[in-house]
Amino acid sequence: MISLVFDKPKESPLTVLCLGAHSDDIEIGCGGTLLRLQMEYSHLNVYWVVFSAAGERAAEAQKSADEFLKNASKKQVVLKGFRDGYFPAEASAIKDVFEELKGEIAPDIIFTHYRSDLHQDHRQLCELTWNTWRNHFILEYEIPKYDGDLGVPNFFVALDDRTRNQKVSLLMRFFQTQANKSWFSEETFSALMRLRGIECKAPAGHAEAFYGRKILF
Repeated sequence: MISLVFDKPKESPLTVLCLGAHSDDIEIGCGGTLLRLQMEYSHLNVYWVVFSAAGERAAEAQKSADEFLKNASKKQVVLKGFRDGYFPAEASAIKDVFEELKGEIAPDIIFTHYRSDLHQDHRQLCELTWNTWRNHFILEYEIPKYDGDLGVPNFFVALDDRTRNQKVSLLMRFFQTQANKSWFSEETFSALMRLRGIECKAPAGHAEAFYGRKILF
């Protein structure tokens, strides 16, 4: 296992862009990593964009983002109202949002959905991410679901027990609208992090995993 040392000094500002199709996607995919980054970087600037958040789901998304980013030095949470399940049909309007973001920020890291995710909304965001930012450090996160579309990731972020437990606790606390879904459980999230922790031999046994398609070392 080869460790990558990020070349930006930890006392320097680090700008992170998080893109999620639905209200809980960012938290599930990279919530632990964001919690760890806040512990390690004193000047962490996070742009958090959810493309489908309406009604109760919007309220959940806002409260969750505020808590997950509680220790960020700067944060901006943007909630959009695109129709769940129809992102390919709304690609032009969603692309406009991407172009606005491109003009506003120059992220050091971008977190987006996995290219081979079987949810059409997730795939659309991934495609537009690569279409918009062509020379950036992009990590694609994974979402466990009924479709069984998990792949073989190649980039891992080890999590200690405190961070792993905090991520799971916040997910269960803020997303009560998802409580009736069989897959949305502490066991699911902990099991995936444990599996990825085994694959990368994480010190505490847990990790989040990503797909890094273009990384220059």
